[in-house]
Amino acid sequence: MCQIRLYEEKDLPQIVRLWNESVNANEVVFYPASEEYLSMRIFDAPHDVKPFTFVAEKDGAVVGCVIGVCQKTFLPKQTHENTPGYLVAIFVEKAHRKTGIGKKLMAALEDAFRAAGKQKIAMTSLSPIDLEWRIPNTPGHDHNNVPGVDKECEGYPFLTALGFEDTAREVAMYLDLAKYREPSFVREKQQKLREEGIETGRYDVSLHYDFDRMCTRVGSEYWRKVLQDETAKENPRPILAATTPDGYIVGFTGPVDRQESGRGWFTGICTDPEYEGRGIASVLFNLLMQEFIQVGADFSTLFTGEENWAQKVYRRAGFDVVRTFSYMSKPL
Repeated sequence: MCQIRLYEEKDLPQIVRLWNESVNANEVVFYPASEEYLSMRIFDAPHDVKPFTFVAEKDGAVVGCVIGVCQKTFLPKQTHENTPGYLVAIFVEKAHRKTGIGKKLMAALEDAFRAAGKQKIAMTSLSPIDLEWRIPNTPGHDHNNVPGVDKECEGYPFLTALGFEDTAREVAMYLDLAKYREPSFVREKQQKLREEGIETGRYDVSLHYDFDRMCTRVGSEYWRKVLQDETAKENPRPILAATTPDGYIVGFTGPVDRQESGRGWFTGICTDPEYEGRGIASVLFNLLMQEFIQVGADFSTLFTGEENWAQKVYRRAGFDVVRTFSYMSKPL
């Protein structure tokens, strides 16, 4: 008889075991985990995790687990009611798969989300729990979060069979920065933009240029918060921007940083829709790669939509697609 129950702290070593069995069998792209890692990244995170984590226990042993989370901090226009409950991970011991345990774990999680007032369960990049994953066929290079469900893992057909649907697909792209070479068109585009009155390069935060117009046009409170937070710092990290003579930021990327793993870190890249088609993104992105090299980064990774035109920008800089992930969701 298999019992589905809420997670207790005593279960952590067995969850680590289940996690690492899947990692070592190359079933998932996560890193091997320790108790300290899972505590830090998941169970001690400043969000609601433990009320949405369940284990399957059989004969005194944990043979499966599901981890869910509800975020506790929100961007403008986000609320507890209009954000989904997020599925973080599900593991079932290999010997007990295809016995209904996974379905029972998911049913328990979905019931808990319903009771908490959630309308939807999802796996997307908006999950408040970020988990690093390993880029295949690289010397330990990684990315700092998993945006959804890996199309190559068993979880994808499992969730599809439970009624989850793809809402978007993202590709992970990778570049070894030792192989980066600036495309010949970058300086030409930069000069053409300058002739149009648009300067590109490191942004001087003391100028206090307006970025709200761009963020409003893009419809992104996330970009607005990134720029607000970084420009308010006493020692902000480098931001690369496209600016106009009348004091507007019309494109940006950054902030520039280097993760401990050697990854060049940035939040993304954004162009004001009124200024698209001029090469701003191409210039800023290549300047970003050069900034990464200056801060000692070894590689760069990013996600973009499977059909996103921006893939062309990244491929020209030397990036290749290494994995495909699906945003998946299910109404509750």
